[in-house]
Amino acid sequence: MARPGRRQTGARRTTPREQRRTRRRDLVSVLTAAAREVEAAARRGRVTPGVRATFQAVALMLREERARVLAGAGGADGHRAEQLKRLDGIATVLATTAVRDAGLLALLADDAVVSDAARSRRRELLRELGVEPEPEQAAPAQVATAPAGTGRQVVPQSVVSRQLANPFLAPDFSAAPQRAARPQRLAGWELLGPLLASFERAGGGAPACMALPVPTARFTPAGHELMPHQGQLVAAAAAGHRTFLLADEPGLGKTAQALLAAEAADAYPLLVVVPNVVKTNWAREAARWTPHRAATVVQGDGETVDGFADVVVVNYDVLDRHARWLGDLGFRGMVVDEAHFIKNPTSQRSQHVLALADRIRTRTARPLLMALTGTPLINDVDDFRAIWQFLGWTDGGTPRGELMETLEATGLTPADPGFSAAARRCVIDLGIVRRRKVDVAADIPARRIADLPVELDGPAGRSIRAAERDLARRMVARYETALANRSAGVPDGGIDTELVRRVARAELKEASTAQSGENVFSMMRRIGLAKAGLAADYAAQLARSAGKVVFFAKHVDVMDAAEEAFARQGVRYSSIRGDQTPTVRQANVDAFVEDPDVAVAVCSLTAAGVGLNLQVASNVVLAELSWTDAEQTQAIDRSHRIGQTEPVTAWRIIAAQTIDARIAELVEGKAGLAARALDGSDEEASATADVRLGALVALLTDALGAPAGQGAAAAS
Repeated sequence: MARPGRRQTGARRTTPREQRRTRRRDLVSVLTAAAREVEAAARRGRVTPGVRATFQAVALMLREERARVLAGAGGADGHRAEQLKRLDGIATVLATTAVRDAGLLALLADDAVVSDAARSRRRELLRELGVEPEPEQAAPAQVATAPAGTGRQVVPQSVVSRQLANPFLAPDFSAAPQRAARPQRLAGWELLGPLLASFERAGGGAPACMALPVPTARFTPAGHELMPHQGQLVAAAAAGHRTFLLADEPGLGKTAQALLAAEAADAYPLLVVVPNVVKTNWAREAARWTPHRAATVVQGDGETVDGFADVVVVNYDVLDRHARWLGDLGFRGMVVDEAHFIKNPTSQRSQHVLALADRIRTRTARPLLMALTGTPLINDVDDFRAIWQFLGWTDGGTPRGELMETLEATGLTPADPGFSAAARRCVIDLGIVRRRKVDVAADIPARRIADLPVELDGPAGRSIRAAERDLARRMVARYETALANRSAGVPDGGIDTELVRRVARAELKEASTAQSGENVFSMMRRIGLAKAGLAADYAAQLARSAGKVVFFAKHVDVMDAAEEAFARQGVRYSSIRGDQTPTVRQANVDAFVEDPDVAVAVCSLTAAGVGLNLQVASNVVLAELSWTDAEQTQAIDRSHRIGQTEPVTAWRIIAAQTIDARIAELVEGKAGLAARALDGSDEEASATADVRLGALVALLTDALGAPAGQGAAAAS
């Protein structure tokens, strides 16, 4: 029986096509009204369970509609753009509302459980649109973002802000290649073992590097220049190659190649996982090679992380506590530096890296994945397993995707004589890039100095920075006292540079005669000791990657600390010190030069800086800075001398944000001045100022609040 007062008609049920047309016309309006209801409730502080159900239902429907429009179901391009703009407006309302209530904010997480009330509310909203809800299907299993056993997880606040800025952006799989069904000809064969064996048994003339295109400089920032071998890899990325095992020897610029490859592939945001010792250097190199891309370094719990940065640098040691949010950030590329760190697939470190790579592959079509290491093999060919799995070439046990297809295309099986060579070529063509210094000697200078800044964390770093502040305050007090005791002050509130130099000289004189207390000499010794472990770690990495390394330090206790670190890591070393007899000294030199198992020569910067022939090594680590460029040059020339067949790289380990960095700049500046004088330049060369004095002048000038550049001028 019809209701009174209501006209009965012969209404028919709408067809599915009409339902979809109605939904497309009215969905945004319905979602906007529902979002505004939630917003009003949050403002009044009355967020009931029903309000939360509406909030989650709107969020679910918003994601679905956005994915549908992005997939091309929104009509003409202009109409689709307008629809996306309106949907983004609703997303903004929900995001700003969620900030008011922690319960709403939790509903935006990818792993948030959809409540029965939210499902019911979603069905109600669909019926308002005249659409009969489809039967619900079981939700797909979540992709793991971290291995089992992950400990305490943190999410930096700036990362939350980034997610709130656009929390409903669905992964874009539109560019994913459509592969045919997996071929079956090799399905019954065990393939990973023969693949690994093909590298173990390769002859001396076997190829070690994929074919690379002509170098490009298209992505190189103004004022910088890539070497040809670097430009080749960037060109490969620009041409569409997306996985690389970059195994160039140290000193050939792998960092720049990776950053510019990401630029060529538009692989941002980019995740970079590195050892702690090179974390700061990666941020500095990112600022140099991709200056228009913001970079951030994850320290500790990530309180200082910039969640909107394009390049996120994190070290292996803290990866466990950040694995979850890193997996959800939406990276389109991932670089693993010193990739031999993940050679053990069962370690937690490796599992986190592999899980993150899998997560990126599920969210991004053809991401850029790069493993950087000068040492792809340390023990045996099994070290390849985890690296190949990270790159997506295998699943840990069998070839997958493109590798399987190329193996099928050979027409061979492991039983055929030519399979080994063909299989090795297939793997190399997936992206193995290996160049040695001797191979590209024409590209690089015969001798170069590379600065490696490191952060001094923990109590030692805090103590050093506090001592530096105390030294600056002491000099400021002396400066202000001298200024107050004279009749004429400094005009316009500026700085009396001559008085600054006199105060610095007085401080330096007292430091040279002091038996105790904190001064510039004791501070540099403490900095050297704090850097010893990091410098030793880097020297050990170099030794594994490129052969023998010469390690220089100024102080005996720094040498002791480095040798203890080498012993813990099982790295054999020779010790060359000033208190040794000539016989002992020569025996240690001979051991380093002649014994292939002695990887490092630990040398005193003053005692071993002259009179030694150590050209068996092409890498030098300067753990502590010299006060003069001449002393530094003499140390480097122990390796860079007649008989050396490879270019020499000297790695200066510099404590960032300390007086150590000032001294490095001053030594470099005085070196340029000396070169101009020796080269007969027309420019008048003034006497080389004492670097120690210059460092104190710069420290005091900065403490007095000089404008940028005035401190450097006063130190000259």
